[in-house]
Amino acid sequence: MTRVAVATSSQLAADAAAEVAAAGGNAVDCAIAAAFLTMNTEPGVCALAGGAYVTVWAPGAEPVTIDGNVAVPGADSGQPARNDGIASVQMDYGGGIETLVGAGSVAVPGSLAALEMAASQYGVAPWRTLLEPTVRAIRDGFPLPAACHYYLAYSGKPIFGRAADGYDALHERATGAQADDALRPVGSRIKVPHLADSLAHIAAEGAQAFYRGELARAMSEHCRERGGRLSMLDLANYRAIARPALSTRLGDWTIATNPPPAVGGAVLCAMLSLFAQHPVQAWDRDALKWLVDVQLACLNFRKQHLDLAEDIGAATRQLLALARSGTAPNDWVSASTVHTSAVDDNGLACAITASSGYGSGEMPSGTGLWLNNCLGELELNRRGLDAGPPGTRLPSNMAPSVARNGDEVLAIGSPGADRITTALLQSLVNALQIGMPLEQAIAHPRLHVDTTGDAARLMSEPGLTLPALELPVNTSASIGMYFGGVGAAAFKPDTGFCVAADPRRAGGVCEA
Repeated sequence: MTRVAVATSSQLAADAAAEVAAAGGNAVDCAIAAAFLTMNTEPGVCALAGGAYVTVWAPGAEPVTIDGNVAVPGADSGQPARNDGIASVQMDYGGGIETLVGAGSVAVPGSLAALEMAASQYGVAPWRTLLEPTVRAIRDGFPLPAACHYYLAYSGKPIFGRAADGYDALHERATGAQADDALRPVGSRIKVPHLADSLAHIAAEGAQAFYRGELARAMSEHCRERGGRLSMLDLANYRAIARPALSTRLGDWTIATNPPPAVGGAVLCAMLSLFAQHPVQAWDRDALKWLVDVQLACLNFRKQHLDLAEDIGAATRQLLALARSGTAPNDWVSASTVHTSAVDDNGLACAITASSGYGSGEMPSGTGLWLNNCLGELELNRRGLDAGPPGTRLPSNMAPSVARNGDEVLAIGSPGADRITTALLQSLVNALQIGMPLEQAIAHPRLHVDTTGDAARLMSEPGLTLPALELPVNTSASIGMYFGGVGAAAFKPDTGFCVAADPRRAGGVCEA
């Protein structure tokens, strides 16, 4: 029987992967089973009706990334984006953000299409088997994770108060006239009405139940009645797309990640290329100064050239050419996810990252499905509601990655919005260049150059001896989920499995 190792964002999801492994599943099957569970049991942080990328590298084959990212709706309207069905929400989350919610913020979801394509092309277990742990967990109720509680403390009422079923699942209704509804505490059992039935229908009928059946009708009618553009035609037209993965080298390792039109993989490859040319042996002041320079250069390039590029492929090639030329980085300068990594003892590796933005707060009646707000993620979708013609994939930082060195294979990825690429960069450099054990490589303190405001600033975890910098520095009191939640699983025939989840989030691992 195939043996599998999985790192994911909760132990409940890791247990789902172990269950599928016991039923004969391979690394892809187990990753999908864990991804399904995380998408549906981490309310606020993620939901099924969002976007996902799946990177798969089979032994003897070229690495592939399946693009299931969200797309611009409006296929049957022919109308430009409108401001109908939109509400602006200001939250103190992450130091203060603005996001757009409501039916008008909903993009065409692609996660389910990507997972089904991965299962059909690389998996061996029956589709129904992959969903069984999730259906059972939703029907029985699942514990509210601490990461979700933290986010919902900011968003529970202004965003997730938009749908009665969703709000009631997350809050305890107050009885007195002056009393305030309370967010359910960490670990309390959450039961989302109707979601188990929707998932059971998808398990029985496949993704078509979501994209062409009554679930599609319910999502479309809900959005149209509230000023959104998502339609039955948008859902029926949606297709996941398999693309050759974007690859780079770091020492003896080849790292494959998410290609354009996503931008996260390109930024990661550029940063890794610079570290390949200027390797570090430890995080002394000089190495940390280099890390800051690399992040600042690549993230500024993204902000100035990638986010609004008409030709994302050409802009990506320019970024990678600069990185591979060794040009000094300084010369360049003019939101909510879950992740699962899995490998098996046949050398098959799979990494899945998924997001539904900050959540639109919308839940079509009778479905239990929270819809995404990816059109309204202003710091990522900088084009706003008019993000392109219907069907256009929206920008994404997600970068699920697989690395190989001979017969050794590593699947890795992270949630964390614009911190995804910087978290992965530091974890990969720690493990593959400095030589830290995988668990230490992921737990090591990180820094992140924040370029989202008018001026860049350095966000740092404690434990790093920082060099003198011109950037303002904000050092947190402890390591935390702001800096990502890397999960990695590795396999080498002579030593077996190594698997690690990030201490910044209550992740889960399994070997089965």
